[in-house]
Amino acid sequence: MWCLPFSWLYRIRPSVVHDPFKALTQSTFTNDFRACPPNPNQLRWQPFDLPKNPADFVEGLATVCGAGDPKARSGVAVHVYACNQSMKNKCFYNADGDFLIGNGMLVTFQQGMRFSVQVSAPSRGYILEVFNTHFQLPDLGPIGANGLANPRDFLSPVAWFEDVDSVDYLVVSKFQGSLFSSRQDHSPFDVVAWHGNYYPYKYDLAKFMVVNAVSFDHADPSIFTVLTCPSNTPGVAVADFVIFPPQWSVQEHTFRPPWYHRNCMSEFMGLLYGRYQAKEEGFAPGGASLHSMMTPHGPDQEAFEKASCVELRPTKLEGTMAFMFESSFSMAVTQWGQNGCSKLDGSYYRCWQGLRKNFDPNWKPQQTEEPLTSPEIIQS
Repeated sequence: MWCLPFSWLYRIRPSVVHDPFKALTQSTFTNDFRACPPNPNQLRWQPFDLPKNPADFVEGLATVCGAGDPKARSGVAVHVYACNQSMKNKCFYNADGDFLIGNGMLVTFQQGMRFSVQVSAPSRGYILEVFNTHFQLPDLGPIGANGLANPRDFLSPVAWFEDVDSVDYLVVSKFQGSLFSSRQDHSPFDVVAWHGNYYPYKYDLAKFMVVNAVSFDHADPSIFTVLTCPSNTPGVAVADFVIFPPQWSVQEHTFRPPWYHRNCMSEFMGLLYGRYQAKEEGFAPGGASLHSMMTPHGPDQEAFEKASCVELRPTKLEGTMAFMFESSFSMAVTQWGQNGCSKLDGSYYRCWQGLRKNFDPNWKPQQTEEPLTSPEIIQS
């Protein structure tokens, strides 16, 4: 039975006690996705810079791409953050939707939840924002009761409060795609107790239970879905959060890296650490790529040649964690993502230019031989 998300908060003071909000200018952060002309090309970004000057989480926010309109409660946005100092007497909340933040540990702050980010060293990560509804666990279907991200591994906060007065506290709000700030003379983290089912949560990606093909063929990446934000159309997601964690690869008679493919989704990928199987060079931790709807993509030349010739014995992929924000929205790149970050790799397309045909019309397949053509799929 579905239950309406809600929570009761027992505060020392009502949250309405604050000064009026004022516009806060931050040129790198936006929900306006109409500024740049459409670009259907495969896009890749080199690792985004850590800040050279002092910057907290809010000051280090930058928007890479997105689609839709928060005023219409429809769409998604992809941001990155880079910070080197904590938020002191400062908090943030998003009135437009949910923030899913990933940098090894997944943290989700649902719409309206105030939070403050404390860091002990320079930090950067990725954010998936959804406007429509909330993230939830995917339906497991034939997998059954256990698998993928298990509910027992998600952690929620216990009651904690601070009763702090006579301070200059800054509350930053994201509202209708813009940032605003308000001042108050006390800490907003004065919740003495709470109950309900609407709260922030975190999840250790290392706890993900991988399900994979154990005989032949490359399974659809949907089996690596951690969380999904469903749309009103059955089987179509506003956005999925998918990871590619350490795993065993055991398929026989199979091209094991991802297919060459085009599909009806936008795929934004990032690498948290290690190397990604389909592109071991050029796709670095802290960077990203965007493959738009029906734009072909897949393993680079080096990965194709390696996977086509390697002996297919059981292999464990270790020391890696890639992820994908996959959305049914056609995402557009922002001015910062296109030009301002100075990280867009103009030579990305060259990683496929060395691929050559291997088709031989006179070739006669043997039962134990591998196919000499590269698999490609179109999904709609």
